[in-house]
Amino acid sequence: MKPNKPAREGRLDSNEPTEPIDADEVALDFDDVVSGDFDATQDSAEPATYKRVLPPQEDMPKLHKVLAQAGVGSRLDMERLILEGRISVNNEPAHVGQRIKFGDTIRVNGKPVRVVIDPPPMRVLAYHKPVGEVVTHDDPQNRPTVFRKLPRLHQGKWQSVGRLDLNTEGLLLFSNSGQLANQLMHPRFGLEREYAVRVLGTLTEESKQRLLSGIELEDGPAHFLTLQEGGGEGANTWIKVTIAEGRNREVRRLFESVGHAVSRLIRIRYGSVVLPRGLRRGTWVELTPRDVAQLAGAVGLDAKPKPMHRGAGQRPGRVSDRPSRAGTGARGSRGAPPSAGRVGGQPDPMRTSVGYIGADTIAQQRKAQKQAKKRFKR
Repeated sequence: MKPNKPAREGRLDSNEPTEPIDADEVALDFDDVVSGDFDATQDSAEPATYKRVLPPQEDMPKLHKVLAQAGVGSRLDMERLILEGRISVNNEPAHVGQRIKFGDTIRVNGKPVRVVIDPPPMRVLAYHKPVGEVVTHDDPQNRPTVFRKLPRLHQGKWQSVGRLDLNTEGLLLFSNSGQLANQLMHPRFGLEREYAVRVLGTLTEESKQRLLSGIELEDGPAHFLTLQEGGGEGANTWIKVTIAEGRNREVRRLFESVGHAVSRLIRIRYGSVVLPRGLRRGTWVELTPRDVAQLAGAVGLDAKPKPMHRGAGQRPGRVSDRPSRAGTGARGSRGAPPSAGRVGGQPDPMRTSVGYIGADTIAQQRKAQKQAKKRFKR
């Protein structure tokens, strides 16, 4: 999987089904990190290329078309009024061919006109944050930020779902919907964050119990929901932990409180979104409308899927409207009931029959990759 590769202009259609995929093949797992496969894949991947400018979205129609649909006049009449300077958008003179967006104020001959423009559909990016990038739009120290490689939005801006500190890598979600981002971060939904942590030394049983039962930090008590050792080499030990909060440097501070320094920290899961295997550091992939709808539904929101436009993180292909079988094969217990493998009151997405959010996105990319290979052979 090589996201962020420049794609030809066009639209993704939605009349072909996706093929089922195995979660073992596409989702990063803690064992991959411990075994070294994760770093081997990253080091062998080709350098990423970026195409940040996306084609115009359907939610940005042309001004003269919107006014004509609102019954103000014909399209030719609207173009004539625009040329005469009698139409303004946000108190600025309009121009022929101008596109407008949700929230714009339109006036004809100085009088406001009510038009119907749908708000932009929810979009979500899964980004593999590397060490050395900060999660901020503007950094006073002029350090590289995670936003510099994201595609430009025609309206609004990307909002990060939580943060990862400078020395932490792994999965970081972005959304153009502030409401969705806030819901995903809200403590009442208790979305788990899963990390692969490398610490110096071996934890004692007493330290494990303290980390699981709770430790008083400067900003209040904190604890891990689960803690699982995964081995390691030399003095280093790999540990998989899950937490239900996103406080600043919480994982590092918890381990430091029991006398163990964290030498490496990778977030591999946020809620039911898992870091895709093969997603290179510093690259992103956009979730399909179906995956976005599932993610929004997990926090009580309604996302209306719309046809996706091709972006830098997508390959040529089609998006299916049929129910996807992708992700139904889950790690460890294929066909297990949804209540199986619950961790902290929330189903473990890698141990249930539900699979994980993002499977449809991976299925689309895999299918598009096969189609691209067929075209190349011809």
